[in-house]
Amino acid sequence: MEVKSTLKVIDQARVKSQAGVTAGQTMKRLVGCPEVPTDRVRVGFASYEAGTIEQLHWHPIEAFYYVLSGHATVRDIEGKEYDVGPGTAIYAPPGIAGAHEWEVKEGLQLLAVRATTESNRKMQFTVDKKTKRSYIDLDELIKRGGVSFKSHY
Repeated sequence: MEVKSTLKVIDQARVKSQAGVTAGQTMKRLVGCPEVPTDRVRVGFASYEAGTIEQLHWHPIEAFYYVLSGHATVRDIEGKEYDVGPGTAIYAPPGIAGAHEWEVKEGLQLLAVRATTESNRKMQFTVDKKTKRSYIDLDELIKRGGVSFKSHY
């Protein structure tokens, strides 16, 4: 029996950067994208400039981050602060209880892993710290295909 390899090796240095969700952030899609499709996972290489603040937000899916270089403060929904640097792993469960905010102290590079490749589940909901209400810009909702969900009935 002959087996053909399906192994993919991606040199992130050759992957084109795209603007991230916040000013000062760029993202390189490594797997789980049209160039390297996957069944269940999406991995990106994210870079943040020093001084970048990504507002408190949550995802409807699990998110995992692994810091490769740089330093930041991550805050949770209760305002608790975590200093993160190289070697730190951050797991954000789905939903508002897993909400997190990034304040980048020193240029930051990390691997960002999402537990889906479905664009309508990759949304990011910003949280108002005072009211704890969350929202997403309509343009982003439309871009992610989130304006017409299939009924569960």
